[in-house]
Amino acid sequence: MRPFPRRTLALTASALAAALLATGCSELQEVSQGIDKAQECVQAAGIVTETAAKVAGLVNNPAEMEQALNDGATRLGELADKAANTSLKEAADGVSSTLEGFNVNNANEAVDAAQKVATDSAQWVQQLTNACGGGG
Repeated sequence: MRPFPRRTLALTASALAAALLATGCSELQEVSQGIDKAQECVQAAGIVTETAAKVAGLVNNPAEMEQALNDGATRLGELADKAANTSLKEAADGVSSTLEGFNVNNANEAVDAAQKVATDSAQWVQQLTNACGGGG
């Protein structure tokens, strides 16, 4: 049996190294995408809890409460637009629409909105968290 020429061995080794590198990069990209999705999930839940905390402190200021609700909705909408996870996108869009739907024109509406956000925010976080576990 004739030994392989050095040139053939060098090309084979180069091809093998390139294949290993490509596989490693692919796995690294998958890990990176997983981290991005996890960060999006944490951010979405954080937006909801932050918005709920702001709203709770603004019961006596309907205009600022409405602004806080709209800001939370906008931030969730922006996150949804960029989300790599389609389930998270849908859930974030849904919560965003709910936050945008609040009308806080007076003190009574502010109290009602604050109570609704306080009771529903845990459910919204759960929806977002479940969406993150659902893939996309």
